[in-house]
Formats: sequence, C-alpha cells, structure tokens
Amino acid sequence: MSETGQAPIPRATYRLQFHEGFGFEDAAALAPYLARLGISHVYASPYLKARPGSTHGYDIVDHGRLNLELGDEPAFRDMVAAFRQNGLSQVLDFVPNHMGVGGSDNPWWIDVLEWGPASEYARWFDIDWEPDRRYLHEKLLVPLLGDQYGAVLEAGQLMLRFDPETGGFAVWAYDTHKLPINPLHYSRVLGNDHAELERLGDAFSSLADWRPRIAQHAKDLQAELGTLVRERDDVQEAVAAAVTRINGEPGRLETWRQLDALIQDQHWRAAHFRVAADDINYRRFFNINELAGLRMELPELFDHAHRLAFDLLRDRVLDGLRIDHVDGLLDPKGYLLRLREQAPGPFYLVVEKILARHEAVREDWPIEGTTGYEFANLVLGLLIDPAGEEGVTSAYAGFTGEHCAFDAIVRDCKSRIMLNEMASELNVLARDASRIGRQNPRTADFTRNILQRALKEIVACFPVYRTYVDGAAEPTEADRRDIDWAVAQARRNETDLDPSVFDFLHRLLTTDLIAQPRSGFSRQSVVRLAMRVQQYSGPVMAKGLEDTAFYRYNRFVALNEVGGHPDHLGVTLAAFHRANTQRAERWPHAMLGTSTHDTKRGEDARARLAVLSEMPEEWARQVQAWSRILRARRGDVEGTGPPDRNDEYLFYQLLLASWPAELTGVESPDAEMLRTFSGRVEGAMIKSVREAKLRSTWDSPNAAYEDAILGFVREALDVSRPNAFLSAFLAFEEHVARLGIRNSLV
Repeated sequence: MSETGQAPIPRATYRLQFHEGFGFEDAAALAPYLARLGISHVYASPYLKARPGSTHGYDIVDHGRLNLELGDEPAFRDMVAAFRQNGLSQVLDFVPNHMGVGGSDNPWWIDVLEWGPASEYARWFDIDWEPDRRYLHEKLLVPLLGDQYGAVLEAGQLMLRFDPETGGFAVWAYDTHKLPINPLHYSRVLGNDHAELERLGDAFSSLADWRPRIAQHAKDLQAELGTLVRERDDVQEAVAAAVTRINGEPGRLETWRQLDALIQDQHWRAAHFRVAADDINYRRFFNINELAGLRMELPELFDHAHRLAFDLLRDRVLDGLRIDHVDGLLDPKGYLLRLREQAPGPFYLVVEKILARHEAVREDWPIEGTTGYEFANLVLGLLIDPAGEEGVTSAYAGFTGEHCAFDAIVRDCKSRIMLNEMASELNVLARDASRIGRQNPRTADFTRNILQRALKEIVACFPVYRTYVDGAAEPTEADRRDIDWAVAQARRNETDLDPSVFDFLHRLLTTDLIAQPRSGFSRQSVVRLAMRVQQYSGPVMAKGLEDTAFYRYNRFVALNEVGGHPDHLGVTLAAFHRANTQRAERWPHAMLGTSTHDTKRGEDARARLAVLSEMPEEWARQVQAWSRILRARRGDVEGTGPPDRNDEYLFYQLLLASWPAELTGVESPDAEMLRTFSGRVEGAMIKSVREAKLRSTWDSPNAAYEDAILGFVREALDVSRPNAFLSAFLAFEEHVARLGIRNSLV
C-alpha cells in the first residue's frame, strides 16, 4: 500500500555503487549526465560508515555517520547540491538487518566483546548468551581464525597489546581483529612489580563493586592508566614488560599458557571459522561471520540506527529508502510501520523482497513495492520461447545425464545448508521447540533430535523464503497455505517420524498452539519461536536456492537469477500484460529493473541465452560437437575426465553469453583480448563450482578439480596453435549474438 504523500515518485533511477574509488565527488560530477539521460532519482548504494575498504557498503559499522572513505561532509554536501541543481532526487539503500563486525572499527561490537551481556549494546545484537555449549555461557563465539585456536596461538598470531591512547588491553588476531580484555582482569596483566600498576590493578579488580556504573568507572581507570604510560617512562616500561611476560614465544606452545588462561576468562571465544557452523551463538546475515544480526525490533536500537537517515529525509537530502534484506528482520511489517510513523515526513519506500511464483507482496505493508526482481524475470520470460522447453530439457539431459527435478535439487541444497553452514541455528530452534513441547504432557515426549529432523524437513520444503506470522493476528491465508504445504511435503518425505510431531510443529508455526485459552503453552515462547523459524527459513532458502541450486541446475542458466524460476521456461504475452495490469493496480510505483547489483548475469548475456530456446535442437548438436573437439584436444577420448558434464555444459553457456562483442565475427581473435576474457571465464567457473558444493567448496577447495577446470577453459580459448573448437564455436556465437542484439532492444 503506497503512502508516499508528497514525496516525488521516481521516473527512472540510476544505481551508483559507492566505494573508496568512487566517492561523493565522483557522483557529483555525474549529475549533469544523469539529468540528460532523463534520470529522476539517484539510487545510492549504502554510504554510511562501513568496514575500511568495503566495496559494497553493506558491512556498516555506524549507522549514524557517513563513510569518510567516500569523502568528507563538505564533499557530501557538494554532491547533494549537484543533484539538486540538476533536478535529481535520491533514494538510499539502507541496511537495518545487520552490521559489519570483526576488525576494530565497530564500537558496539568491541564493547560487547569487552563486557559480554553487561554491555549496554549486548541486547542490540541477536546473541544467545546461554547456549547449550557450556563453554560459551555468557561468551560470544568469534570464529575469525584461519586455523585451529592452538595452532594460531602457538604461531604468535594472537598477541596481547596495550593501547596508550585508550588505556586498554586487547588481544589482536593477525594484527587485524581486536579482542578486548575485560578490565576486571587487568590486574593479572599489571602484576605487582610497579607500585602504580599494582594500585591500578587493585582498582580494576574492585570494579565489580561499581555496578551499574562499572563500565564508566573502568573507562576512568583506563584513562588514568593511559595517561601514566604516556607521561612516565618507568610506567611505560613496566607495562611493556607485563605484556611481554603474558605473551609467549612463537613456535613454543607451552610459553603461551598465561595468555591462554587470560583468554579463557574473557566474554569472547576466538575460534577457527569452521566452528561457526556448529557453535555460532549470534545471528548472522546468511552464514557470513563478519555480518552480525541486529534486533531492530527494539525501539531504542531503531531510534539510534535511523537518526541520521531521518535527518537526511527531513532535510530532503533523501526522498526515499530502499530497505535491504527486509526478510531478515524479526517483524518486517512492524519495522515498516514504525519507519513510516517515525519518519519526519512522506518518503518513497521500497523493499528488497524475493517472491515465489505464487507469492504476492503483502498489501498491508506501507511501501511502494519491491526493488523489481520479479519484473526482471518477467521481461526475460517474454524473450524465451515456451515451446522450446522440451528441447532445452532434452539437450541438457542428453549431454549431462541429469534428470533430477529442480524442486528436489532445491530441497537437497537447503538440507545441505542446514546440516552444514547453518546447523547451529537449526539446533537452537529444535532446542526451543523441545522446551515448548515439555510445557504440555501431550507433547512432552518429542525429543530434540526428532524435532530437529522434522523441522529441517519442513524448512527444506518451504515454497517461499518466509512467512509473516507475528502473533498479533490470525495467520493470513497465504501464510497458512505455505505452512500447510511445507508440513505436508515434509510429512511425506520423513515417513519414519511419528506424524504427531508434524502436527505439533504445524500448530507451533501457525501459533495455533496458543489459540485456545489455558493451552499450557507459553504464548511468548510460541510466538517468539514461530518468528525465529521465519527468520531462519529465509537465509536457508537464499543459500540453498540462489547460492547452491542455481549452480547445480544448469539446464538454462539465463533463468538462474535472484527471483527467477529455472524450472519454468518463458512467459506468454497474455501473462506479461496481466502481470503489468496487476502491478498498475496494486503497486504502481514499484521499481522496475531489468538488472540489479545482485544480478548474476547482465541483460545482454541473458538476452543472448534466451535465443537458445528458439533453437534447442541446434544448440544440442553444437554442444555435443564442441565437447568432442575439446575432449579430443585434451586427450580425453572417452569423455570421462574433468570437468564433469554438468560443469562443461555450464561453460558453453557462459562462453556464449559473455563472448565480447569486439571478438564477434572475428576469425582470428586477438590473443591478448582472449587471455583477458579467459581470466574472467576462469573466475566465473571456479565460483560456480564452489557454489554448487559438489566438486569443490569455498571452505575446502578441491585443487585438483579446479586445476582441471582452469586447464579446460584455457585449452578452449588457446590460440597459440590451431583451435578447431574456436572455429566451430565462433560461427554459432555470431549467429546467436546477432539475434541476442535484437532481444536486447526489447
């Protein structure tokens, strides 16, 4: 439901991706050009303070400050002035779901590491301070190490340091990540060899008597210690000696026992990054350890995080917001309502939301619509001939031997994510479901293991990213439909589980457990868990579908896009017009994009590949011929060596989609241009193989298989000797490229 009021509605937006190499001054210089193009709104990537060197801006460390790597305040104001002079409004990509952590630049995170649950910011991050792992009680797992903890410690890559400016002690990992020592333990470092340090050590040990002002009193003592170190050489030498005494000698683990003992008593636990899959106790953006989830449902956090954005809206620097990853929030609708209510005036508001084919945007959300993923796929569908589906499927199956249905692949990929990268979160949900079950005798016998198996299967079968049950009202018809579907599919798949466990979880996810008074179940616990499962199902879908299944199912990769449906070829003209009519009626001001910064392949690449739906039989013949030539060229006469047939099929599509226009129609391609292009294709193939998680992964690269992939690509594009493959490929590529250009004009 649109609520822009007097806010200007975009006619055309232009995305600017800010980073250290493209700042406010660069954007200002583009303003006249954008105006001449007919652009009405600059669509700005996040430009609030992010991690140093960020290329995307989604790893924000301070929502209340601009990113100085992009320019200072005057440069920002000059950019705003240039936009205004050229009649340009501005929409900012805003990130409420998470913050960048690690390093030393997020003051909230550093404070949480220092003080644990006593930190004033501890509630703002989505942290479980009482996990099942007893060693993490009131501790935060920090999975930032590249090797086992003991190996990193022995290598001297965890070192205690003192900062004379702040008066604080911290362990530094790899000279990059700051892990502060709790001031209550400073006396263990300061010792009693120097009178001043002994005095301050006693004062730090007595901090517990200063609650609730413990943190402020600690800062006062740290400031005093820092001043003494800066002003007195004897104190500086004594502190340096104390630090040296705690640190060990690289290569001799036994010399690091004091530092190890000190680390064990902190509110953080540094660990190998692989530990996160099983033991992580804070919500992340997907499975990225460096992006920690925020509890934006808390009013005090909301107010703090949106202060600068609201100031920019009030000053009409901004005319709109694009909300990143709205599905990551505990209560998206509640967040959007608060955003409208507390903003200083009307503004344009869209959300990043990925819709299933049967799914519609929630009409009770106070937004103008989505960022347009669904429109991009609708337009692509118009360029694809539905009549070619049987031929496309036959070509893929005939070459690769793959016959598995796409839905089954997605389910398997989601299950893999839940058993590996996001196993810890699933375990916590099962734990909480078990606790709820024990509140009623009828459900008390459901063990955590049984609940975990059933819940995993339900999430794997979810047909949408998430539902929006919030306990404030009855679940919507759409939410019930999707939960019903997921539970029914899971029940069919897990036939060895007691059906009653699925009944219990169905009633939990719909909150029907508490529909009747005196049910015996805690309303707060049931609603909270139902909402947490929704927060979990979205990332599982994203990682399972977009980042895994899309790289396994290579039937027609033009369709493997965010919001795309690879199992469905083409859109009829009638369906296209019907969708446009519905959008005009319900979401007339939604964004319409044919490509975004999240798109895996550009419009022209997809336009080329769409041509294949019109000639699937010819495409199949070409692929078989190319493979015979390349396999023979590499001495693989039987065609059984790497890459596997599925990856090889992907390679031909990537090559066809991205072949440079400068080389189209050229009988003897320039060797240097081909080397540059080959490097890009090599990178794309390695990424695809790792994302598929079958032959190699990001965490455990399969060097032998990846080397074979690289060798295959280089051999295919080598012009240092006669290349029959390129000769055969170029003729077909020129034909497809010519037709692809016509598609691009649509």
